[in-house]
Amino acid sequence: MEWYLKVIKNYVGFSGRAHRTEFWMFVLINLVITLVLSFIDGMLGLGGAEYGMGPLQGLYSLAVLLPSLAVAVRRLHDTGRTGWWLLICLVPLIGAIVLIVFYCLDSEAGDNKYGPNPKGVPAAAGA
Repeated sequence: MEWYLKVIKNYVGFSGRAHRTEFWMFVLINLVITLVLSFIDGMLGLGGAEYGMGPLQGLYSLAVLLPSLAVAVRRLHDTGRTGWWLLICLVPLIGAIVLIVFYCLDSEAGDNKYGPNPKGVPAAAGA
């Protein structure tokens, strides 16, 4: 839960780097909360296939939009890529696959132009 709260507190922090654990724990907790809210919306009769998402899930999705974008950009920064790579998701299927691969890659060793390594691992000697 601390990873989720860390992302929420840094909700407009698009600079810097986020390592894999921070990103994926945020995604996991975000998914669980979304599923619970979707279930509650369904139980209260507030959402359905004809309505799309319910109001609770919709409000939550809107509330975490900026933190989600910010942590995704920081994760791309950690792999040495610019945040503009998020736009590749506009390419159907292929874009999402490329982003998932980028999110799964290890951090760039040492500092990069986006900041120090969040793991605290220095660059390899001679690199």
